[in-house]
Amino acid sequence: MRRLVSYALVYLLAAATAQAGDTVPLQVRIGYLGYRPDPGPLLSNVIAEPTDAGLRGAELAIIDSNSTGRFLKHDYRLDSATVDSPEALLQAARAQHEQGLRLFVVNAPAASLRQLSAALPDSLLFNAGSPDDNLRTSDCLGNVLHTLPDRATLADALVQFSVVRKWQRALLIVGQTPEDQAYAAALRRAMKRFGMKIVAEKPWQFDNDQRRSAQADMPLFTQTAEYDVVLVADERGDFGEYVPYQTWFPRPVAGTQGLTPTGWHKTVETYGAAQLQKRFEALAGRWMNDRDFAAWIAVRSIAAAVSKLRQDDPFAIRQLALGDQLPLDGFKGRKLSYRPWNGQLRQPIPLVQPRALVSTSPQDGFLHPSNEMDSLGFDRPEVSCRYP
Repeated sequence: MRRLVSYALVYLLAAATAQAGDTVPLQVRIGYLGYRPDPGPLLSNVIAEPTDAGLRGAELAIIDSNSTGRFLKHDYRLDSATVDSPEALLQAARAQHEQGLRLFVVNAPAASLRQLSAALPDSLLFNAGSPDDNLRTSDCLGNVLHTLPDRATLADALVQFSVVRKWQRALLIVGQTPEDQAYAAALRRAMKRFGMKIVAEKPWQFDNDQRRSAQADMPLFTQTAEYDVVLVADERGDFGEYVPYQTWFPRPVAGTQGLTPTGWHKTVETYGAAQLQKRFEALAGRWMNDRDFAAWIAVRSIAAAVSKLRQDDPFAIRQLALGDQLPLDGFKGRKLSYRPWNGQLRQPIPLVQPRALVSTSPQDGFLHPSNEMDSLGFDRPEVSCRYP
């Protein structure tokens, strides 16, 4: 009897193996579309920004997805296009679409993302490049999910920590670009939301070289009523790197420089993140940044959905992601999920200085009726658009 049972088990295993071997692998093709405008000459350019930010994260995610996908007969491939103009980006997207691609990771400004969303209505796009708040509040794109944190999320993460540290009074310094103005608006919103006070707001209007004159200019420029922290809105890096240690009052500096909220940083190592960091450094030869992580988690979101659905239909993936049933791990100690009202990925936000992790938000004590990570960024009542 035992021998008969053993023979039966061997037969069943052999049949299952043969059936699996006959299965045609599911080909999952993902397009990567990258375009970053030339920022122009920067004064604080001692450490250059990587030109392949985002792309390397997507490439690593393809490797990671194939390492597990082969057991399910899933084959992931990345078709990448990194271009130097919005027109070339749209052309590359249409070319990939004609080749049958319907899943895209986009590392581009908001204007290009809107163009791509309109040009590819039957596709699903993951925004790994634009922190624009309007894309999450009043101008939601129905076929776009966001893996890069928006400015409101970053500002809320920083201001929560400031409140915990009892930095209640802030001097706000704002650069001249539209991006700086948007970052400053997010900081104002967060300070009003969590009870911080702006004692003074100063626009940066100097055009001289701060590498030579910061010691003379900054103390006088930051002289005002007493403050607990200096908040800087300088996304380009025109002047913000020269604010720390030069302020009139000896106070911490935070925002785009100093203590910085970000989606990812080299100093994030807990919950298995060190393994991800090592794999990335072996692939790219540099540190993983926030756009790399945003592209990585976008591809991993697709792979997690395909593994659960056994198909790569873009709208089925979108529905699963927005339904809070997507099994998604991002090495941040919590299950990640997408908000159904605007498609933003919920995720903890590291607060870092250049060589150390200082804290992670949401901070303890900041509660929410349903999900404490919704204390960061735009909650449902704050969003005027609704995903269909």
